[in-house]
Amino acid sequence: MSRFLNPAKIGLLALIELYTNKIVPTSSIVDVLSFITSYLIDNDIINSASSPTDQWQRAESMIDLVVSISDFEKVLTPHTAASGIPGRNLWYVFVDKLWRIDSLDALHGFFDNCSALLEKTKEELRRDAEMGIPPPAPDAIQLSRNSPFGAFVRRSQLEFTRLRFHDAIELWKDFVKYRKATAAYYGKKTPAFHELSFDNVLLTGESEWGQSVEAIASVAYDDVFRDDLNATAPVSTDDIEKILEFQIDQMQKYGNRVPLDIRHRFHNLITDSYMVPSLSHYLSYLEAWRAGDYATSFDYLHRYFDYTMQNRDRSFYQYALMNLAVLQADFGCHKEAIAAMLETVSTARENRDMTCLNFALNWLFHFGRAHSEVTQELESKSQMGTGKESLAFLRSRAKETGTWSLWSSALMSEAKMCLSHGESVATALEHLVRSSQILVERNMTSMIGSQLSINIALWDRLGVAYLSTTTCEVFLQCHARHAIFDDELKVASRQASMLTLKGKYDEALERLGTLDSDSLRAWKPNQYWHKFRGIIELRRDLHHNNLDGAELLLSQLLQSKSEDLEPDLAFSIDTLHVECLIRRGNLEEAFIKVEKMVVELREENKDVALRVRLLLLKAELLDKCGRPQKAFTIVVRATNIAWRARLIPYLWPAIGALANILSSLGEFEPAIQLLNAVLPRSLECENSTMTAKLYSHLGDANVGMAGKMPPKSNKRREYLMKGVEAIEKAFNHYSSVEDIEKQCEMMAKKATIMKAAGDYVLANDYAAAYLALRRDAAQLKI
Repeated sequence: MSRFLNPAKIGLLALIELYTNKIVPTSSIVDVLSFITSYLIDNDIINSASSPTDQWQRAESMIDLVVSISDFEKVLTPHTAASGIPGRNLWYVFVDKLWRIDSLDALHGFFDNCSALLEKTKEELRRDAEMGIPPPAPDAIQLSRNSPFGAFVRRSQLEFTRLRFHDAIELWKDFVKYRKATAAYYGKKTPAFHELSFDNVLLTGESEWGQSVEAIASVAYDDVFRDDLNATAPVSTDDIEKILEFQIDQMQKYGNRVPLDIRHRFHNLITDSYMVPSLSHYLSYLEAWRAGDYATSFDYLHRYFDYTMQNRDRSFYQYALMNLAVLQADFGCHKEAIAAMLETVSTARENRDMTCLNFALNWLFHFGRAHSEVTQELESKSQMGTGKESLAFLRSRAKETGTWSLWSSALMSEAKMCLSHGESVATALEHLVRSSQILVERNMTSMIGSQLSINIALWDRLGVAYLSTTTCEVFLQCHARHAIFDDELKVASRQASMLTLKGKYDEALERLGTLDSDSLRAWKPNQYWHKFRGIIELRRDLHHNNLDGAELLLSQLLQSKSEDLEPDLAFSIDTLHVECLIRRGNLEEAFIKVEKMVVELREENKDVALRVRLLLLKAELLDKCGRPQKAFTIVVRATNIAWRARLIPYLWPAIGALANILSSLGEFEPAIQLLNAVLPRSLECENSTMTAKLYSHLGDANVGMAGKMPPKSNKRREYLMKGVEAIEKAFNHYSSVEDIEKQCEMMAKKATIMKAAGDYVLANDYAAAYLALRRDAAQLKI
């Protein structure tokens, strides 16, 4: 196997020669040159705007070009030749060029003649003038030596001169096999074509050797005359390394696994290669890691870095430790992961590797935020401090070393910490703007997903759901192809969650279903995707009052909750568990569950929004128990925290709970004033359940006010009608999320109010509608 050359590169050289000889017509130059440059120029340059799917397809086409000549045929067949035999297309001229290389000696001559394609140096022009050789014509096409085409031609020449005789013969045989597919086509177009035209030595010696020429050919060319399905592909070491580096880059950049087609075809190329690059072990490690096969990934990781240590001393040891720490963290071995990453820090300091050191410190900070229970002892002994001090240190280090990605990441982490602690929204926005400026100035497209994810969370906390949804769409439409798949998955899940809050369950599931199935082959994204789909189905089952199906889903989700590293997902599962217990009427167990969650959040110092959500859950449980006044202190505290932290989606439910408590105390007028003030703003949150609950409280308060009015008075009837109107709106919002139990409750309230108003006909109609809803609920369970 050659280090660089293969038959496909000989074909590219022949095509470049046709271009310089002006055989390619002007109308076809763009297509031909684009085809050549797509295989010569680095992937990062030509594919910066391509999606991962397009880049994988291009990698597959690179393998196709190495294995078969058919890609040349697809490009050249539609184009006619600018010179030569009239009526012949560019494909025929190209094939004719290849068949004129009819011996090993002709192959040497082909590479020797490649010098004529290059622009001559001043020294060569002076020597030609002394020898009387005329200079090239002014309109002649010559390649600059430093251009991509010129560099490719010069390297091809150099690599061919370095080949040993045996390797040159193998290259010639591979070229004969590669070109063999065009024999039938060329034979039809060329009357002088002969079976032995592939080798001029055999063709001219046929008259002298007679019948024995076939025996000589079979000895010289082994399997050229045999269609061997197990024949090796004509691949070079350079091809293997390029495809390896491309696959590793794609897996590290986007977090995906190698598509199955490319994986199988690349495995065949590796099998055909007698020298396997050490990078193949690292690729196998990434593939096993993404697939969730931790035992195999450990094996390949040790195999790769053992090989590296034998050949490159200790300078790469810190990267082995870093990979090991990340792998152990995914495996759930958190203490071992921290130990490995701390050793990474020590080794990186020893080797003065600032890039690795900064990454390790950043990883330790984020890991500590996600698993504070594991890192408490480490933080108490650390001299770097915690929280803001750690981020300030990382930001200053990144600025000193010019590590822009770390600088931007530190700013985003500061913004996230501000939101998590309920601090100034303006400060969080300032950090986001500074981070965005770095991303734009440095064109760091891969980090836009993290940036927009925080923006989405910010708009969501401020209660502007429309801007949050729009940001999701902007990312998915414009930036998803540059970001890692995890970012795309999280944003798509956030969008599906917003659709779920509006009762659009099918659209939410369809949105998750549009994600790339090949990207979902990675184990962790696949688990997240399935769990999020399970959460949507669980929410729909609870609203349909299908408690048996909901409990079945809950049992599956709760089994793997401890393995899930996403706190938002775990919290959603816990809150849905509490809701299921409430709908079952098991309020005592639900209260115990909420208290346990409160203790855990207090110990781990989690997001302030989660604490407010739990306070509201406790208030709801006390209301279900018929003792809403006992929740007064809890609701006031939740309202105060939500107002200071600008947690608008939790502020309106807190005020609604406060209004409900006022109604229970007989203070109906203040309750009505509070609810009328917050209801228009609550609609901006686009949370149908929250809005329906506020309207329900408004209906209760209006009916309470009606009870204070004189019997049969206009005021009494006016407040009753206002109560019915509010209950009707609550019913509509509950209907949008398909909450059968709440629809029945609202319909029962309407029937009761109309009976109190003396309208028995409407009361009976509402009662009949209530019974119909109950029947529909029973059918949904079936």
